[in-house]
Amino acid sequence: MKNSKIKTVLCSLVAVLLGTVGIFSVFHRGSQNEALKQNLTLAAAAFVMPERGLRARTTPAVATPDSEKTQPTESSTLPATDDEETQPTEAVDLHEDEVHLPVITSQFGESGVSCDNFYIKDTVGEDTDFETILNLPLGFEFERNNKVQVLIFHTHTTESYLEYDQGYYHESFYPRSEDESKNMVSVGREIAKSLEAQGIGVVHATEVHDSPEYNGAYYRSWDTIEKYMEKYPDIKVVLDIHRDSIAGEGGAKVKPTFEVQGKKAAQIMIMAGCDPNGEYDFPDWEYNLRFALKLQQYAEDMYPGMTRPLYFGYFSYNMPISRGGLLIEVGTDVNTVSEAQYTGKLLGNVLAKVLQSEG
Repeated sequence: MKNSKIKTVLCSLVAVLLGTVGIFSVFHRGSQNEALKQNLTLAAAAFVMPERGLRARTTPAVATPDSEKTQPTESSTLPATDDEETQPTEAVDLHEDEVHLPVITSQFGESGVSCDNFYIKDTVGEDTDFETILNLPLGFEFERNNKVQVLIFHTHTTESYLEYDQGYYHESFYPRSEDESKNMVSVGREIAKSLEAQGIGVVHATEVHDSPEYNGAYYRSWDTIEKYMEKYPDIKVVLDIHRDSIAGEGGAKVKPTFEVQGKKAAQIMIMAGCDPNGEYDFPDWEYNLRFALKLQQYAEDMYPGMTRPLYFGYFSYNMPISRGGLLIEVGTDVNTVSEAQYTGKLLGNVLAKVLQSEG
């Protein structure tokens, strides 16, 4: 009798224990599933979370466009070479509630005074004999050695570009940035890399001259030029690399482009100053004009459509500091940064050809 009662109690205890274990297992599996769901939700959000306003999704192990990289390295801003493939990107627009204004793609060319294979916007109107000046030798001698002979700098360092080619810009778009992967430094870096690859000594000044204060930028950049020319006394070519801005009707903006092997790039505008009356303390301006004309000629020969008409007018900017001093506008604010960087690479090729052939 006692044994029967003991067996009954033991069976009851076993049943209770088994039930408890079952309930705990169900609860534990439910908790694991819920945690897994939460983790998957977070993972999905991470893949689509916009970054810096726009984010492009790309397949891993494929080169991403330069404008997508938050912290670029020295080589990260180099445009894809002709045999590299870039994964198509999909932009996520965080400004969809803003007014979108059109970006007009255009190619400037046959306008103004014709000279050899290019055109000149002549605002001087003194019947300058551009053909004769083009055929004169440069006003400086390029030496075939490893010394630094080219200085690249930016008076308006923070001028920047659009990140994506979408056919519009949003109302609050502000085309200035301290981020070197988006502003003029990224373009100058490409020019420098291209020159270095061809054995030409170059120094790239990345100092910011237009922020926090815009006024006086040219005075500050002049000081920068003098500092580098003192350090590298063999400098002959001094390039101030900017970008332009062209307004269209109804708030539209214009971006000047051309293509090389099917890849879009930003057109350049070379600016050459004139000072026949000594108003700008620019006595050697004709030598700078020679250099500008040759650079324009070689650019159109190597990459047809690369140049807008050369701008010739009464100004000097910082050109008087060297007979090889020029101001060059690379695209406009609504070109993309990758288009401008690609142009930087091409411009370096052109400059190298001019120096090696004419210097």
